[in-house]
Amino acid sequence: MTTTAPRTCDCTPDELMTVNAARALAGARTCFVGIGLPSTAANLARHTVRPDLVLIYESGTLGSKPTRLPLSIGDGELADTADAVVSVPEMFNYWLQAGRIDVGFLGAAQLDRYANINTTVVDRGPGKPQGRLPGAGGAPEIAANCGEVLIVLRHSIRNFVRRLDFTTTVGHGSGPGDRQRLGLRGKGPTVVITDLGVLRPDPATAELVLTELHPGVTVEQARAATGWELKTADAIGTTTAPTPAELAALRALKAA
Repeated sequence: MTTTAPRTCDCTPDELMTVNAARALAGARTCFVGIGLPSTAANLARHTVRPDLVLIYESGTLGSKPTRLPLSIGDGELADTADAVVSVPEMFNYWLQAGRIDVGFLGAAQLDRYANINTTVVDRGPGKPQGRLPGAGGAPEIAANCGEVLIVLRHSIRNFVRRLDFTTTVGHGSGPGDRQRLGLRGKGPTVVITDLGVLRPDPATAELVLTELHPGVTVEQARAATGWELKTADAIGTTTAPTPAELAALRALKAA
């Protein structure tokens, strides 16, 4: 489903999503960053709501301060601007698995109602080979060990599915208690930011619930773009439109 930018904001749906994703990092100290939308949002947060945010990438860079958006976790800009570069085994064994990172920021190809993620393969239909995706990378370990996980992705039937074609990364499993049963530390996914609004897990069921909409978006739009019966909070809020300063910072990052 494609949405148009709301009339109340001189910005695109992607810009609304990215700015709100950056704002979600306002209270974070350290962030393990995935490439793509998460990296854009995390770098924007460092230029706006959280200048001292420590960006960590799975290639082993600690405290990266890229002057442009990195193309991959192996982009030399990440190492050139980092406070330190460590080996990948040290990154995962000492920093991540020891619970030293506050927030993991992930994207997804498919997401289900319990914030489980697929980034491995998708079913392309009868007689067609599976569609191969980039794969797990560090996402399973990030989701298992960070203090909490933020997820950012575009909202569509194709992405928000009733059942994953493959479970790459466990969010809340099949409901309450699954993370504890599997021995996963941290809270798991606490917020999902999309180009339509914001979803959070229900404290009782762990199922994602629509809690906020972006300006100009309706509940009906969000439900139509979701592959399951999307539940809503009793009172749905409206996100604040991006400020001129936030939009300028985001556009400058993308132009660099």
